[in-house]
Amino acid sequence: RKAFSHELSNLFSEMWNMDINRLVPGKDYTIDLQGKAGAAQQGDSAVQDNAARHLFHNVNEERLKSIKTFATFISLLDNYEASTGTAEVVTPEEIVENNCFLDAILATEVMKLAHEYLLKKNLAKPNLADFKGQLYDIWFQLYARKEGDRPDSCGFEHVFVGEIRRGKQILGLHNWVQFYLQEKRNQIDYKGYIAQKNKTKPNKDDQVLSIQFSWKGSVKPIGSTFIGVSPEFEFALYTITFLLSEERVTHQTVKIEEYELQIIVYRHGHHIGTAYPVLLSTSSE
Repeated sequence: RKAFSHELSNLFSEMWNMDINRLVPGKDYTIDLQGKAGAAQQGDSAVQDNAARHLFHNVNEERLKSIKTFATFISLLDNYEASTGTAEVVTPEEIVENNCFLDAILATEVMKLAHEYLLKKNLAKPNLADFKGQLYDIWFQLYARKEGDRPDSCGFEHVFVGEIRRGKQILGLHNWVQFYLQEKRNQIDYKGYIAQKNKTKPNKDDQVLSIQFSWKGSVKPIGSTFIGVSPEFEFALYTITFLLSEERVTHQTVKIEEYELQIIVYRHGHHIGTAYPVLLSTSSE
């Protein structure tokens, strides 16, 4: 296992602590972990379901809608075509929505701290409008998942919304708000949690989870996600990890609160291919 990055652990922990928009487990939302997920392969159409109920027992939607970063984030979730290979059409309204979302997150302390850190490393443009342009390019600029195909994807769609490849493989979908909203519409079926090697069961207060689920008829054998955190927190983490490295795949091992994590980011040229957390352990064990 790679050694912890102390610099990033300190930075991300500081962001965690200043993330005033993060929801509080048991107060703003409740999850229902139920059973441990069975073995599954990518592309399975049917797997054992060890969770009869939804993962999200309840979420305070009033609170979500009253927080600008969540509200503008939610408005972006219906802007994408789930199938890869289907060209994305970005309307003028959607461009406005993307910009409203970036404006909202850039006003938060979390993103201000991210910008400051990246400036010190000479990885961000000092002017806020230029930095916003950089973020737009990294996250919202369309590209083709496969060489020479139609521009069918972008970092935001992959990480936060999710995609389906050839009707049978779930790509991305590492965001709890999208998971909750899809579950509410009965589009997602939560199949159970994935336990860490040395831990019997996650806790309902855990804010990083590995889960198994099906979506639009396909199974994701293991998906890893933060729970309850704000969109700006995830954006900050993944953007920093992306900009710090030129590698196609970056693993940063960090400790945030009691969570020992790997933040994994795949690069697609100048854009984010995918990004997600992997829980190594929690110190509450």
